[in-house]
Amino acid sequence: MNAIITGATKGIGWAIAQKFASEGINLVLCSRNSDDLKSCKEQLGRDCPDIQVWHFKADVSVKEEVHALADYCIDKLDSVDILVNNAGVFFPGMLLEEEDGALETMINTNLYSAYHLTRKIAPQMIRRKKGYIINMASIASFMAYPGGGSYSISKFALLGFSKVLREELKDKGIKVSSVMPGATWSNSWKGVDLPEDRLMQASDIAEAVWSIFTMSPSAVVEEIIVRPQLGDL
Repeated sequence: MNAIITGATKGIGWAIAQKFASEGINLVLCSRNSDDLKSCKEQLGRDCPDIQVWHFKADVSVKEEVHALADYCIDKLDSVDILVNNAGVFFPGMLLEEEDGALETMINTNLYSAYHLTRKIAPQMIRRKKGYIINMASIASFMAYPGGGSYSISKFALLGFSKVLREELKDKGIKVSSVMPGATWSNSWKGVDLPEDRLMQASDIAEAVWSIFTMSPSAVVEEIIVRPQLGDL
């Protein structure tokens, strides 16, 4: 099996990449940093020498770069079995106080990247009548909270996109899942003075994602919500 993962070199994306690799899935990793991509490919090569790993540098907030990523994947892979739309950006702030352009930046990265990449990759899945599309949403996709600002708007939109996609693809053999994690350790939380067990580990989310692939062909995990045991921050 072959998978594409955006935002693949850090946090949840990297945990998913490691989990997939350990299960024998070939990967195309995408991020904005070439050095990170090379480092991750090298580590996966050491840990999982039996799989193939490619990488592609792209700023997924830019439509043309998303299309270039899709073309690269279609050229390199015999088939795309799994698409994980994980790339995202978070700028905290109140709607009326956040910097001008915050909404546009987060919509471009958190929503449009998934929209444009899915539209390029899904037709191949439709032809084969199978595939998985996993959209990494958030608890901010269904509940607003102070300081969430435009981030929550973008994640609400991503969940809506995922719901529409599910309806359109349910009779075409393609499974669409939305994963909505709560607070999870990543670079976004770097330097925060909190006990380690107050937030979830990225590996927890990767395990939840993997559960999607344990279902029979007649079942689909439409939505997964994962929260810290002590609740939201």
